[in-house]
Amino acid sequence: MTPEEAILVAKYVASVCPQQRFNEHTPDVWGDILAPYTVDDARAAVITVAARQAFVAPAEIVTEIKARREERIELAHVVYDGNPNETGAQSAASRRALIAAAADGLLPPRTPAAALGTADRLALPPGTTGPYTNRVAAARAAVGQGIPTARDGVVNPRAIPCRICQALPGTSCTVRGRRMRDVHPARLDDAKRRAADLPPIDPAQDRVAEERIRAAAAAMAADDRIVPPAPETTEEPS
Repeated sequence: MTPEEAILVAKYVASVCPQQRFNEHTPDVWGDILAPYTVDDARAAVITVAARQAFVAPAEIVTEIKARREERIELAHVVYDGNPNETGAQSAASRRALIAAAADGLLPPRTPAAALGTADRLALPPGTTGPYTNRVAAARAAVGQGIPTARDGVVNPRAIPCRICQALPGTSCTVRGRRMRDVHPARLDDAKRRAADLPPIDPAQDRVAEERIRAAAAAMAADDRIVPPAPETTEEPS
């Protein structure tokens, strides 16, 4: 929140609670307290607090904002699939970014089944506790952890959305409602272009290229169906 937005919030509270006293230093102090939050979240919190009491303190606004952010995280059922090419620090940073995105309302609410997907589980190898325990532990640890961000020179297809199945950043690609073990090739190509600092592929050009490939394949198939004429011979029958 900027100092100018803090002034707007203070004026908003003054309008909702006309009996509350303010002075010329109030917006500056409130701006310091509310700086980590957005003006929209602050205004919504003011309405909620003012609906149940006559005065609104900045600490009460912060408490209400935190409650709403935690609620968004819970409804998003955040799960980070991870990237085997990431270091531990990079993975932790990606999980933190994902939880921040959920708290900011950038991830839509979804059911646990939608967050975890419906991919088949691997069979348990003998003598080990298996991926089930690890998967559950990862899912629990990922709630409130972060959306992966694309970094220069790092190819992470799950750091960008998929233009084929519309998978969100941090989630796996799906085919007919089932989660894929890998990502769509187009998503991997987009990630490689992002890592190489190249512009994204224009969907129109992509469609033109696909049409050219289909036309070339159809032409080759048509050529295969044409029976070549029998070669002429000048030999006389014996």
